[in-house]
Amino acid sequence: MRKFGTALSVLALLSACGGGGGSGSPPPTSGEPIGVTPPPPPPPPSSQAPAGCSVRARQDWAGAQINEFYLFPETLPADRTPTQSTVQEYIDFLTATARSQGRDRFFTFLTSIKEENAFFASGSSAGFGIRLSLDSAARRLFVSEAFEGAPALAAGIDRGTEIVAIGTTASDIRTVNAIIAAEGTAGLNAALGPADAGVTRVLRITDATGTRDVTVRKADFELTPVSSRYGAKIIDDGGRRVGYLNLRTFISTADPALRSAFLNFRNAGITEVVVDFRYNGGGLVSIANLMGDLLGRDRSTSDIFSITAFRPEKASNNSTRFFNPQSQSIAPTRLAFIGTGGTASASELVINSFIPYLRNRAALIGTNTFGKPVGQIALDREQCDDRLRVVAFATQNAERQGDYYQGLASKVQASCQAADDISRPLGDPLEASTKSALDFLAGRSCAPITSGGGGQGSQSVSETSRRALLTPDRPSTVQREVPGAF
Repeated sequence: MRKFGTALSVLALLSACGGGGGSGSPPPTSGEPIGVTPPPPPPPPSSQAPAGCSVRARQDWAGAQINEFYLFPETLPADRTPTQSTVQEYIDFLTATARSQGRDRFFTFLTSIKEENAFFASGSSAGFGIRLSLDSAARRLFVSEAFEGAPALAAGIDRGTEIVAIGTTASDIRTVNAIIAAEGTAGLNAALGPADAGVTRVLRITDATGTRDVTVRKADFELTPVSSRYGAKIIDDGGRRVGYLNLRTFISTADPALRSAFLNFRNAGITEVVVDFRYNGGGLVSIANLMGDLLGRDRSTSDIFSITAFRPEKASNNSTRFFNPQSQSIAPTRLAFIGTGGTASASELVINSFIPYLRNRAALIGTNTFGKPVGQIALDREQCDDRLRVVAFATQNAERQGDYYQGLASKVQASCQAADDISRPLGDPLEASTKSALDFLAGRSCAPITSGGGGQGSQSVSETSRRALLTPDRPSTVQREVPGAF
């Protein structure tokens, strides 16, 4: 399994060798684990860390891996002696120069082998099962999406709902405004509670039916990567049939859903598709490759989908991935990719890969993307349940274009600015971004996205441009890959 990465058999050997997020709001990341191993055995019945898992030992191990594999070795400090109190603080110290240059914005981090394997295999996590966006200026918190099979949707909370107050019980409920005023956005994360099954919160919500208090208990659930409600469908746009696909994240369980969706498109003769990546923070490169193949029926197996390039000393690991059309593949004549600042990594890889082939027949719709043209390899230290995600390679398209650290808005040949209209369901033809995508496919005019991504569409800028997905300072695996998830 690879996470926006390239399989290096040598890394499997490193996973047994000896010895989190940075300050601010770490962005979604993407890459694919290399040398993945089964979850480690339960820790011994002792309060002491397993042998070799002291903070210093783990820091020394992380530093050695970064020294060997980091894509930007010239940015590492001359003196790499650990003085920090945690492993992640030490990693942040090592990567500070690349971060100041905008090349590693907390993309290199330490995570849990067990937690990450569970998510990428099945989307397993614990929470309310919602994606939250925050209007910081107005101190308002909204639900951008609710996931099937999770507690929030079962409690009647869906896209467009505003959460106006949060409490552990009805007696201690506090307004979102008051929480942010007193504690900032960190207070919201604390108020929403840890990502543990059984954690209960009282939420005061407002939606089309009015304002009410609901009690929601966090539970384990498996994220459906393609929604059963709106994830894949055919839209009738004034007699023109257009495919619509919304992919939440690139995990293994997306494979059958994607194949089914594209087979339906193929059987219906669909050649124009809206691909909705607006909240997709990335994930497995194997699923990104599959997306390319399913959109590449007219591509030759000698056509390059993407190029993976390591630092010069590791150039033997470079690879080129060619299109491999599948029995479900379609031959698109026009593609409209919906993106936002939450669109990153593997999502951007797919969009970038089609620029050389479709040119101005492929457009970015919405706002500018996050800007992550690099990926991480995974280095495991099983006895400590440590997985180091280290930026080790850059990704490029067939024309060797891959320098989109500022997002894809300035790289695509066509774009249409549009709002993320949470007042309507995702995939609704009248939802602002979906409507703009349909306009592009039909040849109707639109205003281009500015490279800064600040432009908005039919909704008021004051209501939409200020909203951003809520991200903790120390996101879990699911929050890195599914931005805004709680």
